[in-house]
Amino acid sequence: MQTTSKSRAKLLVDWAAVVILIASIIIFTAMKGTAFFSVANAVNILRAMSTVTIFALAATVSMAPDGFDMAAGTLGSFCAYVFASLFLWFNMPLWLSIVLTIVFAMVMYLLNMFLILVCKVPDMLATCALQFVHQGLGLAYTGGGAISAGMSTAGWAAALKGGDDTPLRSGWTEASQNIGKSPYIIIIMLICVAVCFILLERTKYGRYLYAMGGNKTAAKLSGIDVKKMRFMAGMFAAAFIAIGGIVVCSRNSAAQVNGSDSYLMTSLAAVFIGRSIGGREKYNAIGTAIGALLISTLENGMTMCGVPYYILPAMKGAVLCLALVAAYITTKED
Repeated sequence: MQTTSKSRAKLLVDWAAVVILIASIIIFTAMKGTAFFSVANAVNILRAMSTVTIFALAATVSMAPDGFDMAAGTLGSFCAYVFASLFLWFNMPLWLSIVLTIVFAMVMYLLNMFLILVCKVPDMLATCALQFVHQGLGLAYTGGGAISAGMSTAGWAAALKGGDDTPLRSGWTEASQNIGKSPYIIIIMLICVAVCFILLERTKYGRYLYAMGGNKTAAKLSGIDVKKMRFMAGMFAAAFIAIGGIVVCSRNSAAQVNGSDSYLMTSLAAVFIGRSIGGREKYNAIGTAIGALLISTLENGMTMCGVPYYILPAMKGAVLCLALVAAYITTKED
């Protein structure tokens, strides 16, 4: 009888996020009717969760091999500066601006890998330090401000142009703004989820990353090149971070100061919620997407119900706490 009760309790914990998501939809529909339960609002929720999901996928890939990245938000802001400057100030084609921004993120992520793999600094400490590096270098690159249409070139970017402060493109094009609008932003999110899912669930590299997350020493003894796999995970994470920064820039039609920083904690909450779903106890793309959907649904519904905006961060913190409880409450003690 006691075993049955424990099994039921574990089942409830394992699927708590899905239960809460369904309950939230029912409650908000009962309170707001078709204002909440409509195709238009569903698109709003999907659009809101897209950016969170992309940053959360970066964290998912980082954490699968037992890593951790606290600097994803600041690197995303830096990537937004680079994307906006390449497109507006240097008049590069949209596709080239995107590619170079992703390459830039990967190059910047080499510093993460150097501190973690070569200097053996713990992930959290290394990335906490790099938050300040990204913020400082990003602001130096832009001259301490945001980048938007019509703004003069400043900072290191102006130096790269030989001191010329005249932007080479007068404004954003329709294609560049569509990146942050539905349905394009939703499609980008789904593609990122699919790529992350295939990487972690359908390739040998994903199995290696999960093996490292389970026991890094055992993975190394079994012949897995743990440094190579961790490096590869970092490059995928950097690509997702760059895409997240580009999406944020497109949504705002500007690269704003600290524009992506606020997505860090929300994305981590989505990752931990996803880890707990189904009792898998490992970081996965589908679970992360469901976690982001839950957070966005709660935020959307509470906003419709008139909950003050300054209460929403407390809600996100509570969701993160509950996600951590669900993720670790069933962990066996050594």
